[in-house]
Amino acid sequence: MRLRRIALIATPTALAMGSALVPQAWASGTTGQVQAPRYRLGPGDRLMVKLFQLDSFDSSVSVLPDGSVNLPRVGSLQLWGLNLEEARKSITKAYSTILRRPVVYLDLVGTRPLRVSVTGEVQRPGLYTLGLQETNQLGNGSGGGQTTSVASQGWPTLVEAIQKAGGITARGDLRRVTLVRPIGASGRHESLQVNYWEALRSGIPMRNPLVYDGDSIRVPVAEQQTESELLTVSSSSFAPTSITVNVVGEVVRPGPQLVRANSPLSQAVLAAGGMSKRGNRNTVELLRLEPNGTIVRQQLTYQPAAALGDPSNPPLRDGDVVVVDRHLWAKATDGVKAALDPIGPVLSGATLFRVLYGFF
Repeated sequence: MRLRRIALIATPTALAMGSALVPQAWASGTTGQVQAPRYRLGPGDRLMVKLFQLDSFDSSVSVLPDGSVNLPRVGSLQLWGLNLEEARKSITKAYSTILRRPVVYLDLVGTRPLRVSVTGEVQRPGLYTLGLQETNQLGNGSGGGQTTSVASQGWPTLVEAIQKAGGITARGDLRRVTLVRPIGASGRHESLQVNYWEALRSGIPMRNPLVYDGDSIRVPVAEQQTESELLTVSSSSFAPTSITVNVVGEVVRPGPQLVRANSPLSQAVLAAGGMSKRGNRNTVELLRLEPNGTIVRQQLTYQPAAALGDPSNPPLRDGDVVVVDRHLWAKATDGVKAALDPIGPVLSGATLFRVLYGFF
């Protein structure tokens, strides 16, 4: 009995077919299901067209913005929206008008960038373009501070799409990351929910589904997060390394402070050199700009020893402002100084007059 060896080569075409090569089952921690769609051609795709024993007809073409390609001897041909087999048949039909029983070989040698939307609790929600080779920057939404570069190769995945949006915020829920995929032109869609927190917590294998053109990804708000969860997420590849927080008022070094992602409020105050002698521990205010444009004000008591996630020591988000107010004695002395400042020059002149002329 002879054995035949079959080699599978990972080409862009094979990657585009997703799970068509190897049957895959959803891992634990996922709910719902999305199918890998047949890859359909669009502007930017690069094709290699060859005809059997007719080397002069071989051509490397790109799908133009109008969805067409220009082929030798037959001219323009519309391929937008066709899968590879449909495109091969269309090209064969076009060449049949000038050749007798042509045999056409069609290869996808370069894919166009994918366009997906990433919304919810990520650093920079919006529409993104993903390619086969990406270097994503995990950084805070304000653009300040340090960034972490994450390089990837191959067909884009769900995790890489989140990294493209800068990573998750402190309020992002990795237990309910949702991938929504449209089904053709029917207007319907299918969805998949992935629990990445279980993979971070226990190290179990987790499916990292491929993303396709038109997919939508959403990271919801976490309902409740423990201190250990916040620290685990902040040190993972899902979150940026650092965020920028403005600390103003009665601290040693007021101004923008660079702290690790999901750091507590006490860490930002300590990064600013700690409270000055004029600071009031009982009147610390946290200002936060919400995505809807509103500003949330929260009065806190400064407790450096409080645990992360404690109501008095909440985790910070990029762009937060921490205001350290003065204590009552500082306010009183500042009030007296402000009242005496306008008459200070008069008092100084009268004192000088008495010194020069001997008046007491």
